[in-house]
Amino acid sequence: MDISKETEKDISEFQSLQNQLQMVLIQKQQVKMQLDEIDNALEELKEAKGTVFKASGSVLIQSNKDDVTKDLNEKTDTFNVRLGVLNKQEEKLRSRLIELRDKIEKATGTSGAG
Repeated sequence: MDISKETEKDISEFQSLQNQLQMVLIQKQQVKMQLDEIDNALEELKEAKGTVFKASGSVLIQSNKDDVTKDLNEKTDTFNVRLGVLNKQEEKLRSRLIELRDKIEKATGTSGAG
């Protein structure tokens, strides 16, 4: 079956978008894992008595419990913003992938149902 240049271009874009979507999903997973780690650290801080340490690179530094809590809450806010951006990227990529899939199926006379 001969495929038009436009359809070849669409297929190439489809494959590229699939790769981009995969990268976005990996990034989302990483952000969610970091948020889980921060949540766990905040829970531990609630129970902490006495001296508190925070990591700075490969060094632990003694710190104030309130300062560490504030820092972790700020990180949570930052990661939540990042997660929102990634969700929007995922939504746009999925929408464009559906458009391209339908266009490719129409051009090639195939259907994704099989």
